[in-house]
Amino acid sequence: MLTEKIEQNYVISNKIPHNDEDAEYYWSKCLNIIKDNVNPQVYKTWFAPISALKYQDNKLTVKVPSQFFCEWIEEHFYPLLQKTIYQILGDNAQLQYQIVVDEQTDSASSKAIKLPAFRNPPGMQTQQLPFAEKPNLPDAFPSFLNPRYRFDNFIQGDSNQLAYSAALAVCKNPGVTRFNPLVLYSATGLGKTHLVQAIGNCIVRQNKNARVLYTTSERFTMEFVNAIQNNKVNEFINFYRSIDVLIVDDIQFFAGKEKTQDNFFHTFNALHQAGKQLVLTSDRPPKELSEIDDRLISRFTWGLIADIQPPDYEMRMAILQKKSMDEGLELPIDIVEYIARHVKSSIRELEGTLISLLAKVSLDSRELNVELAKEVVHGVAKVEPSQLTVDDIKNIVSKYMKVPVEQIVSKTRKHEIALARQMAIFLTKQFTQLSLKSIGSHFGNRDHSTVLHSCHMIENYLMTDRSVKIAYENLVNKLKQD
Repeated sequence: MLTEKIEQNYVISNKIPHNDEDAEYYWSKCLNIIKDNVNPQVYKTWFAPISALKYQDNKLTVKVPSQFFCEWIEEHFYPLLQKTIYQILGDNAQLQYQIVVDEQTDSASSKAIKLPAFRNPPGMQTQQLPFAEKPNLPDAFPSFLNPRYRFDNFIQGDSNQLAYSAALAVCKNPGVTRFNPLVLYSATGLGKTHLVQAIGNCIVRQNKNARVLYTTSERFTMEFVNAIQNNKVNEFINFYRSIDVLIVDDIQFFAGKEKTQDNFFHTFNALHQAGKQLVLTSDRPPKELSEIDDRLISRFTWGLIADIQPPDYEMRMAILQKKSMDEGLELPIDIVEYIARHVKSSIRELEGTLISLLAKVSLDSRELNVELAKEVVHGVAKVEPSQLTVDDIKNIVSKYMKVPVEQIVSKTRKHEIALARQMAIFLTKQFTQLSLKSIGSHFGNRDHSTVLHSCHMIENYLMTDRSVKIAYENLVNKLKQD
């Protein structure tokens, strides 16, 4: 049985009519070119087993032994295959794989799958080198930007404020501000890629004709190597120097690649002198990058270098609430607080925790509660054993000072109740990472000034009232034990 997917072919201009019986002839010519461009072992393993089946309507069909074989060929030799087929058969030629599942009988053709070559994988714009010849269409420029990364869904806070503000400034006036290049650095998973792609998406929305390219140091290196192999170095250079905004992620991976660094150095200079914008990311400050040419390090420090720190507790809460709302679910505050307290290392880890939690609720029909959140978090993050919550502190203070929790959070100003409330607030500030505003929300929605006043009152009591001091010391010991 034959299954044929919809073909997405590259059609440019030429047409060369040929007959079916010429399939082997044309494929042998293709193999001669391929043999000159790969090492003998690669040729023997991946190209020698391919045989020609037929040639019709400018479509060459070849037989491959498995789908894995087909996918591996496309992934590793796509530019070479495309260039060779177009050279032999013309720019409107098509290559099609026929995957033979079983050749033990004469009816093998009934157990084959036909797949078009030169097709785009899901989510990818093209596997071509971005500087390869394409139809001259306005939307043909390969920006490689992910439209999901925008400023309006980026959570800003104290940990990323400078980077966020600089990114906005660059977006409004690319190449004009003093932030050229703009270099953002941080540990992995803190939002660098989101922010730099938001710059690119913002500029493209403002100017449809802007040539904005997002790439990684690894892709830049691979394209440069492919350009050398395919005698397209001039096209590579001209393409990159025609870009208006060049965004390069993870420049630390240029380390040790001397020829790539040399090419990027000249590309950087050409773009900078032409008033084009450069945006770079790294996992550390430029001066700490190893095996990077000093000339490049010097260029990286010309503009603004901004770091992104891990998000604080309030920001982690905001991220969780925003992401959960985006998924169509409003998380209870106790679950948000638990996750935010225990998942601290990166935004990516927070998102992973949230996705796992939502999956258990929607796919496993689990009840959404703190116990489920604990189960998910323990599978994602390293949890410190003795994390105290505000409720823990309230309950311990309530039991020791014999004041019900309901009264501790109430509005009453009776001395013994107010003292218990102030003590609980003071201990919460000491034993948790909550902000003053967040602490106040746990004690009857009091504002931050009331929280500060409570802390000052307890500090005064500790210096002047021995009974309060003893109560405080006993409570601290109990909290540490718990």
